[in-house]
Order: sequence, then structure tokens, then C-alpha cells
Amino acid sequence: MPEALAAAVGGHPLVAQTLVRRGIVSADAARAFLDPGLYTPAPPAALPNVAQAAERLERAIRSAETICVWGDFDVDGQTSTTLLFTSLRDLGALVRFHIPTRQQGGHGIHLPALEALIDEGVRLILTCDTGVSAHQAVAYARERGVDVIVTDHHDLPPELPPAFAVVDPKMLPQGHPLRELPGVGVAYKLAEALYERAGRPGEVEQHLDLVALGIVADVAVQTADVRYLLQRGLEALRCTERLGLRVMMEMAELSLDHLTEEHIGYVVGPRLNALGRLADASVGVELLTTRDLTRARILASELEGLNAQRKLLTEQVLQAAEAQIESDPSLLDYNALVLVHPSWSGGVLGIVAGRLAERYNRPAILLNTPAGDLARGSARSVEGCHITEAIAAQSHLLRHFGGHPMAAGLSLDVENVPALRRALSRTVGEMMGQVREAAPIPIDGYLELSELSLDLVEQLERLAPFGLGNMPLTLATTGLSLVSQRAIGRTGEHLLLMVEDECATVQKVLWWQGDVKSLPQGRFDLAYVVRASNYRGLRDVQVEWVDARSVEAPAPPAPLRSPVEVVDYRREPRKRELLAHLQAGGALQVWAEAGDKAVVDGVDRRALAPSEVLVVWTTPPGLDVLRAAMERVDPQRVIVFGVDPGLDTLEPFLRRLAGLIKSALRSGPVSVDVAALAAATAQREVTVRAGIDWLVAHGDVRVLEQAAGTLSLAAGTRNVAADFPQVTARLKALLDETAAYRAYFDRQPTAARW
Repeated sequence: MPEALAAAVGGHPLVAQTLVRRGIVSADAARAFLDPGLYTPAPPAALPNVAQAAERLERAIRSAETICVWGDFDVDGQTSTTLLFTSLRDLGALVRFHIPTRQQGGHGIHLPALEALIDEGVRLILTCDTGVSAHQAVAYARERGVDVIVTDHHDLPPELPPAFAVVDPKMLPQGHPLRELPGVGVAYKLAEALYERAGRPGEVEQHLDLVALGIVADVAVQTADVRYLLQRGLEALRCTERLGLRVMMEMAELSLDHLTEEHIGYVVGPRLNALGRLADASVGVELLTTRDLTRARILASELEGLNAQRKLLTEQVLQAAEAQIESDPSLLDYNALVLVHPSWSGGVLGIVAGRLAERYNRPAILLNTPAGDLARGSARSVEGCHITEAIAAQSHLLRHFGGHPMAAGLSLDVENVPALRRALSRTVGEMMGQVREAAPIPIDGYLELSELSLDLVEQLERLAPFGLGNMPLTLATTGLSLVSQRAIGRTGEHLLLMVEDECATVQKVLWWQGDVKSLPQGRFDLAYVVRASNYRGLRDVQVEWVDARSVEAPAPPAPLRSPVEVVDYRREPRKRELLAHLQAGGALQVWAEAGDKAVVDGVDRRALAPSEVLVVWTTPPGLDVLRAAMERVDPQRVIVFGVDPGLDTLEPFLRRLAGLIKSALRSGPVSVDVAALAAATAQREVTVRAGIDWLVAHGDVRVLEQAAGTLSLAAGTRNVAADFPQVTARLKALLDETAAYRAYFDRQPTAARW
């Protein structure tokens, strides 16, 4: 290792060693990598056609022409749209924005909407994160006398559209510091040029928080200027003044002080993406621009609900996909996994395809095939396969396609799906080789468990932000054994493990989406990453499972605990009398909520405690609530009555919720616990929050302050908000979800749930 570099970096030797392995060998390059203040970013003019685009926008501002920013519905598109819309408005432009929905039009520029915008007086179209392949739409706009400026970052087509200017970093040569910019990065550089030309240099930095969101959510390659912008953007995001972002992160219980790219990727990004997947991404722009606290809370609550719905749909599609593979193992004979279903939600197909690609180590395509329509879906790939090129080789079978090396979207006639499966398998096989073996995991360092500390983590975090192009360090420890395991998470989808080394040092390890069947027996070596966790405000070392390999013959398995015994009394006509008889006969715990809690002498979800016998009196409002209760009680026997509390329609739910809150408000402002209200109404917390939003929009209460899990409320103004119908529809949808789950719980065999 160069001595000058090691001296310049200092700290734990792993930091300097990692920089050298990643091609950073000079002291100056190392300093610039670690400290954005020492990095010199490329000027906006380095992007092709930026000056031409900026000049046309300035002319539109001077002439008071109406500009429309046309964006995309993913996070990169939402942040790009917000950045350009607010920058142009700040510079005096007459500007509006348009983001198509996935359900009506999908990605790209669509003629009906474009025609309507031009008819309404739009004289200049400025795209972001889209448009580089929109030949027909751009030609139509030109015919109508409307200029189009394209800002995009997707791969270039053989011929560019006839736009006034096309700004795309893929025009730059490989290795250029701007080549890997995502859509929001291109938007930022254009806005930077506009502010500089207006004599206001530096003002574009107010949008760095948006740039960080888009870079991480779009999985941009974190090199050169992209890394610099993300470093600066994370700094800005930790002190963002955007009201909607602050409220969203409060609801998600995120600490702004320690916000990292991980929080964007797994908490903030999925919430914004849920809008594009399931609803209207224009709401995302409103959330990122609103200055109204009440509106920000309503929008953030909507995102919470959509994100919960997205999780539920993802799990349903994943289970259905796995069931297809189990019933037809020949699907795994192909080099690419292609699965179809007539009623899968298109908004989550990409997420599930990604999980399947990782699980089966091959590209995966999931297609929705509704009757009488095209098959549409998403593809996700693995290292070594440029999935968009592989799909492009089958263009004769397709109606439309586009994407990146690791992700793509496509549509085709349903009858062409079998041919696509066969042809794609051949192409992928040629790309990757007929034998698909998982690549060996590169290990950045071998450590003892006793060496894992917060000080070490903080040293390694100097190399952050991590992501594509700068992956987190993979460490390893040898000679471990498994001490214990338990499922965690709302649906038990993750594993919490305790491992021990030969010196009796014990370490907690998290395995996201862990597979109990794959746990090693006997001694094993473990590959993992380390991060700093801030769970409930406590900063600690978090070790995350990457992979394991056995190093000796497995020991005989420990005896498994017998399964939970379930007694089903759902169809018993005299439930109350039977429960009284059971209560008189022995020790048991009755889980009951809402009005039935007092009637049957029960406890709600917050008061559940470990017990051998659990009586489920009230039907749970969701699978996550049921799983959490089972994890807390850990019963050997469950007695199921499953009484519907009758609170899954608007009037009874709001009557009970309002009664609980208004009785507390009689003596003035009050702090309410969302979890307590959820138990008292037998609902999910997301539904209670939506109910409070309804009371706010109806003018019954006001939200004074919000903290994690609590709200400070006061009497309302009696004024009904303009968005009251939308708030009502949102609450009704959540109640309908709960009612659907309770109906499912009532009709399914008990063995399907425990």
C-alpha cells in the first residue's frame, strides 16, 4: 500500500486497503473520495447541449411562454420534476408539470396527454428522466409548433428524436465524471446552468436533498460526480426544510441526524415509489413542495397507507410466483425465469422479479396478462446479463421495451410469451454461459467477533455512501456456531440469529428475508456487512448476514418444538358461554379489543404477555398484527373465536374514534397514543392515522405536534378542508382492506395461519 495514501487516510487500515483495492491509489484521490469539499465537480457545460437547452428556457421565461415539465412516476422522475418545476418557478417562469400514471399510459410521452397540454397553451415541453426515445411524440409537438427539450439518462436509441435539444449523459464517453448521472442529476446540472446564467450561482444547492433521493432510489453508479452529489445531498437531506419530507420521515420514525443512503433505499424511496406503483406520482411532487403542515401530514399518511398496501401486494405476488415454480419445476430449466398471471398488480412486479432473480441467480420477468389485453411486466437481472440487450434481441416478439442493464419493462401479445421464454433463455445462456454458478463473494477483511465495535463501524462509514459502484465492505469471521434463532418482522419474514465463536464471544446477526432451511449446522464461516443501527435512539453495531459456508460435518439437529395446537370455535353459536366455561377451567389469556375487551375480561395487543394458552376473541385487523401477537405470547395452544368487532365501515369506526378523542379533549389539548387508539378501535395503526386525518379534514380536531407514535391534538375549527373527499376515500380504502382480511381470516382453515 502507498505510504502517502495510508498516512493521508489514517484510521483503521481497512479504510486505506479498501481504497487501494478499488483503484484509488494516490493521496489526493483518496482525500477527494472521502471529503466532497476536496472534490472538483464538472461544470454544467460539460453535459452535451446544456447551453442550448438553457438558452431556450431563458427565452421562454422572457417571453412568458408556458413551460410544462414532463416527468416519470418513479422517485428519480418525481425528484427531477420537482427540481426543474421549482427552479423554473423561482427564476420567474410560467411553469406547470405533468407525470403520467402507470395505469394510464405508463413510462414515456403519450400523445393524448401531450395533445391536451398543447391545446391548453403549453409552448415548451421540458422532459426529465424520460423522452430520449420519444420520436413520435417529439415529432408531433414540432408539427404543432411546440419545442421539446429532452433531459434523460437512459441508453441512447440508434437515432435521437427531433427535439430542440437532447441532454443525456450517455452521449459522453465511458469514464466521464458525468456519464452515470441519473435523471435528477441531469436536471440538477441544467438548473445549475440556469441559476449561473441568471447571476445567482450556488442557489441550485437548495435542491441537493432531492438529488440524493433520486440517486439512491434509481440505483445510480456512485462514482465521480454522482458520488459527490450524493455526499452533498445527504448532508442537505439531514437538515432539509421540505415540510413533506420531514413529516414523512417522522412518521417512519427516522432520525434525520443519522440519515444514510440505506434509509433512502429502504424507507423513504419505497414510500415515494408506492405512489408511482399504485396511485398518482404527482402527489409526490406536491409532498416535496407543500408548505402546509396539515396537507403534508395528510399526504404523508397517504404514502404510509400505499406503502403498506405495496408490501401486502408484493408478498401476495411473491407467494403466487413461488407456488407456480413449485407446481411446475420445469420453469427453472430456462436460463431466464418468465412467470405470468392474469391478475398480478403491475406496480409490484419489478420488486418481486428482483427478489426472484436474487433467489434463483438468473434474470426474472413477471408479466400481468389480463384478459383481452397485452402482457405487460418488469424484468430484473443478475450480474453478467444486460437484461435490456437480452430483451432487445427478441424485439420481433415484443410491442414495447426499454430499460437499463439490470432492469427493464416490456409488453407483448400474450400468445408470444412461450416463444419469449425459449428465445430469452438462449440469449441469456449465451451471455452468461450455460452453467450459472454464483460468483465467489469478495471478502474485504477477516475479523474476530471481538473486533466488531461502533468505532470500527464509524471508521468504515468514512467510505460511505455505499451503493452500486461503491459497495459496502463485506467482512468475514470463521469458526462460528449458531446459538439461537427466531423470526422477526411484521410477518416473520426476517431472522434474528445469535452466533458464537470459539472464544465464546456471542454476536447478534440479522438475516433479512432469511431462510430457516438454509441455516448451517455445526461450525461455519460467515460473510456479513456491519452498519450502525439507531433503533429507538440507541446507536449500536448491526451485523447483517450475507452468506455462510459450513466448515465441518453438521451436528445432529436439535429437537424441534411441536407445532402450535389450534382449537377452532369460529362456528360455535354460543361463544360467550363457552369462553366463560374456559375461563373458569384454567389459566389462559384472552386477546380482545374495542368494545369486547371489557365484556370478556380480555387484554388488547399492547398488554399481551407470554402464555401457554392464547384465546383470540376479536378477529385481528391484519396479518402483521396477528404475527406480532403470536410472537409476543409464544403460545403452545391457541383457541380461536374470531368475533368481528363491526368497526370496518366509516360510520361506526369514526364514531368510536371520535368518541375516544373528543372525551379526552374536554379538558383541552391532549396527547394521544396511536397504538392505544388502534387497540381501542381494533384497527391497524395506519387506519387510525387516516381516521385522525379525516377528523382534521372535517374540522373536528387540529394536530399541534407529532412525534413517533403520538399526536398532540386540539379542538378543530369546524372548517371542512378542500381535500375532504380524497381523505374520506383514503380512509374507506383502508377500512375495506381490514374488512377483506377479517373475511379471509373467517373463511380460511386455521392451519393456514399459525
